[in-house]
Amino acid sequence: MFYLVLNLKIESLDILNFKTKKDEILLELPSNSLIAVLVGHHSINLVKLEKLIDVNINLFGNQFNISGNAENINKAKLIISNVYHKLSIKESNISEFNFSNFETELRMIQGLPSNRKSNQKFDQNENIKFETWKKTIIPKSIGQKKYFEALNNFELVFGLGPAGTGKSYLAVAKGIDMLKKGLIEKIILTRPAVEAGERLGFLPGDMKEKIDPYLRPIYDALYEMMPADRVEKKIQSGEIEIAPLAFMRGRTFTNSFVIVDEAQNTSSIQMKMVLTRIGEGSRMVINGDLSQVDLTKGQISGLKESKKILSKIKNIKIICLDANDVIRHPIVAEIIKAYDNFKKN
Repeated sequence: MFYLVLNLKIESLDILNFKTKKDEILLELPSNSLIAVLVGHHSINLVKLEKLIDVNINLFGNQFNISGNAENINKAKLIISNVYHKLSIKESNISEFNFSNFETELRMIQGLPSNRKSNQKFDQNENIKFETWKKTIIPKSIGQKKYFEALNNFELVFGLGPAGTGKSYLAVAKGIDMLKKGLIEKIILTRPAVEAGERLGFLPGDMKEKIDPYLRPIYDALYEMMPADRVEKKIQSGEIEIAPLAFMRGRTFTNSFVIVDEAQNTSSIQMKMVLTRIGEGSRMVINGDLSQVDLTKGQISGLKESKKILSKIKNIKIICLDANDVIRHPIVAEIIKAYDNFKKN
């Protein structure tokens, strides 16, 4: 009797071990120096990744032992492999590497069709990037990847979506990439001078000093991608022009990369005016968030109208980003979703 009971216990233990082995994956990576960057100080990145996707990760030398739910451990393996791959080909600047790289890979995986969610790395041709003077810019969500592809392949692109999805930032990156390669002669950055609750007339200074605070996000993007002295030099030479939309009337943009920011606040007349400024060798990006229109009540948004009018033209691409493409603090995406749900209800 004792013998039979002992056998049952051993058999149960084997079944338990089998289940444990089934939900474990061993991932081995070759470079210890890159692994050190990947895991972070005191393996902080692994600790965060464990919490993010509910797995256990143990590192022994250059081997990652990942355990947990079968779907989650496959996801963790793919994330670690892709982050390591990008580090190895220097797509990411190692000095700026942090946990956001892991969050980026998770967003990319979650946006893939189910038949693409495998243990293999993304195809090499999916590593789209824009080269600026200070850093390499890569997409951080599936929506951003579609936006990247549109910026590369279309002469007129509409980027629609909430704040934090990288619409203006990525458009500036594309413009700088083209300027650096000599594909264009100048970058023109503009937006309508519409106040979000304030009044320009009460601000001190001339028109430039009044409008500059509204163009601050564009300046910030420029300084993040180019040395400050180079930005100032190109603004002085006219290779980079930043001005209110009203100043664009009567002009024709040739060999230029034009970015119209906050386009939800254009009037119907302004939108038609700027769209018909495109000249030979130029590209234009129209960005805006249709949920944040600051026009006076009853006034039609030029962006909303143009979306309807131009949606069927083959050579124009309209990309719609959403809360899943927000690259700021994760709580920002939750805030946007909450407001969207509130409006729907």
